[in-house]
Amino acid sequence: MDEIIFTAPLTPLMLHPKPVGEMADEALYGMTASIIGQGNGMLRVRTRYRYEGYVTPSQVSRLPSAGAWEMSASYRVIAPMADIMSAPSYESHVLITLPRGAALTVGEAVVEDEKETDWLKATLADSTSGYVRRPMVRPARIWSGSEEARAAVAADAGLYLGAQYRWGGKSPCGLDCSGLVGIAYMLNGLYIYRDARIVEGYPVREIPAERAQPADLLFWSGHVALYLGNGLYIHSTQRSSGVVINSFDPRHLDYREDLARVETWGSVF
Repeated sequence: MDEIIFTAPLTPLMLHPKPVGEMADEALYGMTASIIGQGNGMLRVRTRYRYEGYVTPSQVSRLPSAGAWEMSASYRVIAPMADIMSAPSYESHVLITLPRGAALTVGEAVVEDEKETDWLKATLADSTSGYVRRPMVRPARIWSGSEEARAAVAADAGLYLGAQYRWGGKSPCGLDCSGLVGIAYMLNGLYIYRDARIVEGYPVREIPAERAQPADLLFWSGHVALYLGNGLYIHSTQRSSGVVINSFDPRHLDYREDLARVETWGSVF
């Protein structure tokens, strides 16, 4: 199968082969996918985490080494949005603005007057060279210890607090419930199913409620949240128009009676 790489900052994956309609998912710059079909002038693709949708050809590039690019991309954008500049200067030209979660290759720091600066050399998917500020990115993560991973996933979910609700979204511009928990895990090198349910073949497994720990998943019919511990959970919800923290404690100001009974608990760890 042909491989493609997403070269727009954000690319909607449409549920049907129509450029206007329901968005099933959202791809971030530097992600890759396989072409599995086409229809109505659009490409049907399957992402690395095995989710499928339709994209317009202009938003992707067919690269023989697309898979190798994603595996070698050493950094992820961690700021809400990051400008990739043509030179190590704010006065230079903005090559592209990337959202949190976008992948790129980052090299050594720029040296001025024999001292390292906060400007890092960066390489985009088309081999264009640019520069990004160090606080805007971080090395791609691969976890071995579950306690550290749990804390990291929960912390990254919190980066999206206040982001608006967007059906199918998973960027600071807007997320739905499964987009939030999915990107929190993806930022930490872990891939779970895109929708709000446990699916065989993905790392989430059902656990008893009494074993729940931070970063575990809470499922209701058509909805999913991320547990933070101490009776708190974070989720993106239409009722609150975006990402909020709610509580299972009826005395808490952020108690949600309609979500007080979790249908299924799930864990990756």
